[in-house]
Amino acid sequence: MSPESLQRGNLSSPTVFLLLGFSSAYRAQVTLCLCFSLVYLVTVLGNLLIVTLVWLDAHLHSPMYFFLGHLSFLDICYSSVTLPKILGDSFSPQRTISFVGCITQIYFFLCFGGSECMLLAAMAYDRYLAICHPLHYPALMSKKMCHCLVAISWLSGSFSSLIQAFLTARLPFCGSNMIDHLFCEVPFLLKVSCSPNAPLNKATLYVLAATIAVGSFLLTLVSYVHIIGAVLQKGAGTQRAFATCTSHLTVVSLFFGAGAIVYLVPHSSSSKEMDEVLALLYAVVTPMLNPIIYSLRNNEVKGAIRKTLNRGV
Repeated sequence: MSPESLQRGNLSSPTVFLLLGFSSAYRAQVTLCLCFSLVYLVTVLGNLLIVTLVWLDAHLHSPMYFFLGHLSFLDICYSSVTLPKILGDSFSPQRTISFVGCITQIYFFLCFGGSECMLLAAMAYDRYLAICHPLHYPALMSKKMCHCLVAISWLSGSFSSLIQAFLTARLPFCGSNMIDHLFCEVPFLLKVSCSPNAPLNKATLYVLAATIAVGSFLLTLVSYVHIIGAVLQKGAGTQRAFATCTSHLTVVSLFFGAGAIVYLVPHSSSSKEMDEVLALLYAVVTPMLNPIIYSLRNNEVKGAIRKTLNRGV
């Protein structure tokens, strides 16, 4: 069955969506499949390595690496929401997804993305306490506090994404059910919705997303303002401690920077390919780069990798 007949048939009801994906100029199926497979493999193995190191190496049993282990687990989940589906669609001429599957994908994508925003803010707060209040750090960042911050991160992402997915599921779809994107995402479903209240729904959904994203970014920014102020005041000893922030700061810049480009910079309707490339940047490439950044810029992680390899040999 051709995509055109599928559009005239099943897609007249809101039970199936057709994901247009890359345009015909980009349908090099084998190349796309190899690229996506490689990216997903590197993402899973790299983040799984970080999780394993944090779990096994006693030198990494500290709050900073406790948060890093959860970040790596989140990155595996985050990329697994979209990339296997994109990989499967690269084989199929009929890139369809059910309505329930689409809403489920939206929920988990927003859940893991929102949880990662909050977790990055918690990691920034951890570095703030370690550098600005080193004497009180063990008491302030106790094991109980670490678990509370991780729980808040997961619950915040889950609650916000649940509301957004619920509101999106209630949108009426009476026209074409073609989603001009690689995967299900709220802005692209709003485009194909025929709801007269679409602007209000869009505003509500963006406010919910901004509450998590902007709130966590501001918390991260405030933490680093205090950290930089302490580094400038206290001199060399604190500057050495600031070196532990460089990996986290790089990850924060990459994650929030990619999200800001996608959601805040307006794109014209003619920039479809650019929108898809940017979507791959924050949904696929960023989770792959995070373990690489921490491995290359963190001596303790590199030391743990060397010890594990030597133990294996």
